[in-house]
Amino acid sequence: MESFVLATANRHKAEEMCAVLRGLDIEVLARPDDAPEVDETEDSLEGNALLKARALVDATGKAAVADDTGLFVDALNGRPGVHSARYAGERATYDDNVEKLLGELDGVAPQDRTARFRTVIAVAYPNGESFWVEGVLEGTITDTPVGGGGFGYDPVFTPSDGDGRTLAELAPDEKNEISHRGRALRALGLEMAQR
Repeated sequence: MESFVLATANRHKAEEMCAVLRGLDIEVLARPDDAPEVDETEDSLEGNALLKARALVDATGKAAVADDTGLFVDALNGRPGVHSARYAGERATYDDNVEKLLGELDGVAPQDRTARFRTVIAVAYPNGESFWVEGVLEGTITDTPVGGGGFGYDPVFTPSDGDGRTLAELAPDEKNEISHRGRALRALGLEMAQR
């Protein structure tokens, strides 16, 4: 069984990732409390995910898995994209980011509010080897937040291949089944099986 240190310090992401990876015969080791924070200085999801994974390898000497996720909104020319977590500023809350997004989409017709979540999962090893996989979820942005689950932009994102509920209205297992992060993690499982 492969084992990886989880690079994310985000509790919500860690819960989702562990839930999916457990089912893929991949052991997840907790991120050490003394692991350094990593500045996401790259201009792509791939770059940031690899940066975080490599930083955890350096800190722990063990293989690491990291993710980076962005929400790409067509009417905003792909924004917030790689800056999704800090869209409303460096110390922005989830609500701050959603408020800014909805403000920028004010007056945009429903059919023009198309968007996609994209998650990149990167793996890095102590020997310097690394690779990444991705998962994408197409959808639309709602006019107002709906649902009390999930986190981030989940209350304003309705998956195209869903039943009309936002990600925040789905139970955790339902979300993991269709989400961008779930898709990326299952792609990781397939990649690991082929190695």
